[in-house]
Amino acid sequence: MDGIRGIDHVIVAVQDLEHARTVWTRLGFATSPRGRHIGQGTANYCVMFRFDYIELLGIVDAADSVDRLRAFLARREGPMSVAFTPAGSAEEARTALQRRQLHPSEPRPLARQIELPQGLALPRFSLVSLPSDETPGLDSFLCGHLTPELMRQPEWLAHPNGAVGLKAVHVVVDSTALLLQAYDRLFGIVQVTTTDAVATVHIGQQRLVFSTPDDFQTMHPGIDLGSAFTPPGIVVLEVGVERLLHTSDCLSRRSDCPITFNAGWHSASAVPPAMMANAAICNPVSCD
Repeated sequence: MDGIRGIDHVIVAVQDLEHARTVWTRLGFATSPRGRHIGQGTANYCVMFRFDYIELLGIVDAADSVDRLRAFLARREGPMSVAFTPAGSAEEARTALQRRQLHPSEPRPLARQIELPQGLALPRFSLVSLPSDETPGLDSFLCGHLTPELMRQPEWLAHPNGAVGLKAVHVVVDSTALLLQAYDRLFGIVQVTTTDAVATVHIGQQRLVFSTPDDFQTMHPGIDLGSAFTPPGIVVLEVGVERLLHTSDCLSRRSDCPITFNAGWHSASAVPPAMMANAAICNPVSCD
């Protein structure tokens, strides 16, 4: 795909960062050390996979550039944004998107400080945004990594529950018909498929799945979106695992977490949204 290669990470906004880390760790996810964004009042823990990750993002200094996150958290906790992986550098991706008659922003810098055993490290990024009408229904941006060697340590990738990476991001919208032209333009018409009122955008090895509230509930009857949710918004993160039986066993042994099992989803395990800051996690297929 010209400009975008895949999904780099998904941001999950949380009210209490330390509590969120405890919950995700209890469910068998390893996390990277706490990171503190430079020039912003936010910090994170990241659930790192080999090619992508989930970022738990919270406010640690309410007086320092947190308006956007605070506004989201005033409505609900949960998945807030998708960060796409640029094809090449952020600047190269911007040029490619401009060739598609899109309107990407100038790259802007971001850095965060993390404490490693060998000392402090400063991962750096270059971010590019698109206007909201060019990614309708989805809060998103492009994230280019300037220091990829700082992003992954072997122990951060070893998740006791067997998780290995993001497979899909499910988004609920009022109507999918209004999305098709924009995503055809962004990713190419062959990457966008529709089944009834469900629209699927294929991005490398991952997918964005857009559906209406009724269609979502039909596909995922065991997941309650909650009264605080109003479309549009990300509602489910689909995570691939090494061995499905191992993952199911790992989650089942955590008796304080009401895990459900749905044979219609290949015996998939679904962690209820309320347990994970409204980020439902589904393990749809084994990645053997």
